[in-house]
Amino acid sequence: MTVESVLRLVAGTFVAASVLLGMYVHPYFLWFAVFVGLNLFQSAFTNWCPLMTILRRLGVRDCQPRQA
Repeated sequence: MTVESVLRLVAGTFVAASVLLGMYVHPYFLWFAVFVGLNLFQSAFTNWCPLMTILRRLGVRDCQPRQA
């Protein structure tokens, strides 16, 4: 798996888990989904996400560019 695919997997898991926790445990868990969404929003403009830095340090490979 690449950094980008792991990032999508983790973000999707966090959002789904926080929504379920917000529905069944406490509504404040929905703020975690907001945090993840805002982080993804800012990373679209800055091309930087804290999780991507962590994954690269853990040795997850970057996406290889397609050859023409």
